[in-house]
Amino acid sequence: MKMTGARILLECWKREGVEFVFGYPGAVILSVHDQIEEYGIRYVLVRHEQGAIHAATGYARATGKVGVCLVTSGPGATNIVTGVTDAFMDSVPVVAFTGQVPRLMIGNDAFQEADIVGITRSVTKHNYLVKEVNDFATTIRSAFHIARTGRPGPVLVDMPKDILMSETEFVYPEEIKIRGYNPNYYGNARQITRAADAIKAAKCPVAYAGGGVITSNAAEQLREFIQKTNMPITTTLMGMGGYPTDDPLFLGMLGMHGTQYANLAVTGCDLLVAIGSRFDDRVTGNLKEFAPNATIIHIDIDPSAISKTIKVDIPIVGDVKNVLVELNKVVQGGDYADWHKQIAVWKADKPLTYKKVAGQIKPQEVVETIAELTNGEAIITTEVGQHQMWASLYGLYRRPRSFISSGGLGVMGFGFPAAIGAQAGCPDKLVIDIAGDGSFQMVSQELATAVCGDFPVKVVICNNGHLGMIRQWQDLFFGERLCHSCLKHSSGAYFPDFVKLAEAYGAVGIRISDPAELRSKLQEAFATPGPVLVDVIVNEEEKVFPMVPAGAGIADMLIES
Repeated sequence: MKMTGARILLECWKREGVEFVFGYPGAVILSVHDQIEEYGIRYVLVRHEQGAIHAATGYARATGKVGVCLVTSGPGATNIVTGVTDAFMDSVPVVAFTGQVPRLMIGNDAFQEADIVGITRSVTKHNYLVKEVNDFATTIRSAFHIARTGRPGPVLVDMPKDILMSETEFVYPEEIKIRGYNPNYYGNARQITRAADAIKAAKCPVAYAGGGVITSNAAEQLREFIQKTNMPITTTLMGMGGYPTDDPLFLGMLGMHGTQYANLAVTGCDLLVAIGSRFDDRVTGNLKEFAPNATIIHIDIDPSAISKTIKVDIPIVGDVKNVLVELNKVVQGGDYADWHKQIAVWKADKPLTYKKVAGQIKPQEVVETIAELTNGEAIITTEVGQHQMWASLYGLYRRPRSFISSGGLGVMGFGFPAAIGAQAGCPDKLVIDIAGDGSFQMVSQELATAVCGDFPVKVVICNNGHLGMIRQWQDLFFGERLCHSCLKHSSGAYFPDFVKLAEAYGAVGIRISDPAELRSKLQEAFATPGPVLVDVIVNEEEKVFPMVPAGAGIADMLIES
């Protein structure tokens, strides 16, 4: 059957199981918009293209499926570059479809032309400029295949307007084989045996799990591994939820703002089992001081991540889930009794804590109250900043895909549209975006998307009137010179009025400034149908501790005095 390129795109989406497309229309892609409702695919109209790509990412991370966004040429395409880069850094399977000017006009500086393939070449797993309509179906099929297989990541498909209008016979390729692209899913048996031997021989081991555990759906296998070995475990920000955070063996997050006992354990361990992680600089600190006396096992599907930053002793290239299945068949724990005693001492002497002040709401208390009210059953997204760290340190995450944040790129404005995408994919879940007043203002227009799209997300703003993490650095390292980090009005008033902003968009707005009302008003917000924006006035001088200064080892932490 002959079809236009636009209809081929829609037919391929249907066969790929696409449920939602997040986007913003433009002239060159109107032929797709004109027919999308015929295919039973829900199109979510965002208010800025950045919202579309972040929502697609949130959907992908909450569901494990491929997220899809559709934007127009030129500025529509360039507006998603930040979100594409975020998905690339955090290994999220999304496919971004961009419109392009007709083929004959490419390279002539046509109206709303941008070389988006060139722009995104370094921040996509792969990208395509469709040059022939006959190749369109194969290109789309390949894009989804690449996005979801191996180490997942974003793929971009740039579609000239005349391709979308041209006709050809539609043939859907059931199988895709790409020369040179053959991810290795199964670890080497000899290396797995070596790892098991090293684990049994160790006296002070630590497991260090990253986002790869969640991406490969390996949380169950990770729990089995920890139960069999009885070794303590820490996670990265991206690995949060991959192991229950209320389990006695859990050390909390490690790294720049990790717990003291996690950082001390990694520094003092004699064996580090890195599982689906990439030794990010925010985790390692000074490389020379990171696990200096440890034998390092590294399990990862991406061979290029092995010994990229930290030289490892026992590399195992393969899908985390598959490798753990095989490792769990042979692994045994060793004699770790003295090690557990040492960790218990660190936990007792260096607990994760903060000082409460009468009449003030501390942001840590906000996160703790959310955790208590939701019992770890909600999906939590975050923006980027101090609140992101408090959410990871004081939140409760018992299941994978329950914590969604921008890790590698650290994108302000990520959490709210990601929450909308997560809510789309998980309509029966309570979805909460823990936000900062600075981050939320970058995407506040997406309140219209939440209200008009009937996505009942809840936003809890820890409002300190500042760019909190910037202020923290200025306080600690720039002589308390607070340059350009205050977001309040010149009168000293908190600005804008988030309650009025919410109401202007048709959402419910709630303000909390009295600590005695924190629990009851959050409970009210979570029980209220539809989108709710909660403006919580928190202590503006509060800092995230522990903190590892730039250039220091992770054991050299600043703590609250």
